[in-house]
Amino acid sequence: MQIILLERIPRLGQMGDVVKVRDGFARNFLLPQGKALRANDANRAKFESQRVELEARNLDRRNEAQAVHEKLDGTSYIIIRSAGETGQLYGSVSTRDIAASLEEKGFKIGRTQVALNQPIKTIGLHEVSVQLHPEVTSTVTINVARSNDEAERQTKGEDLTKRAEFEFESLADLDEDDDGADLVEAREDGEEA
Repeated sequence: MQIILLERIPRLGQMGDVVKVRDGFARNFLLPQGKALRANDANRAKFESQRVELEARNLDRRNEAQAVHEKLDGTSYIIIRSAGETGQLYGSVSTRDIAASLEEKGFKIGRTQVALNQPIKTIGLHEVSVQLHPEVTSTVTINVARSNDEAERQTKGEDLTKRAEFEFESLADLDEDDDGADLVEAREDGEEA
């Protein structure tokens, strides 16, 4: 299906471009969202008559997005979740969680604006893109931790996803006066305790 783009669409084209897309993409996404018009003579004439207004509206939206970008870009947000010893979350952090975290700090961001290819499933620092406008993208750091203390340690650069390495003493290093020494000796001799 041939369509006229009413705004810039990444990997598709700029405002005013006539492009060919799959019918389902046009009918189910672009046309209902108001991002495109069917490319026929009447719509081409309509677009040309409204082109100046559309470009002015796009410029205003981009300027607003740029103002938000200056405040948002490079900021960090903490999300507390339960996780196992290896740092694997018992659930996940989704776009909805990130949008809610940003909203708590005063940014009105929809979950569809958060560009997250797959949910976050481990603790740590994660870079996430926020699409404020088709031409303006901010990057925020999401600090996923088990507690605020761990979040501060991760911010300082500590990696909490690695298992703690425990050094076990060999059986030969146990002293005679240790509580478990007799049990160890009995097992070495093949006796049952």
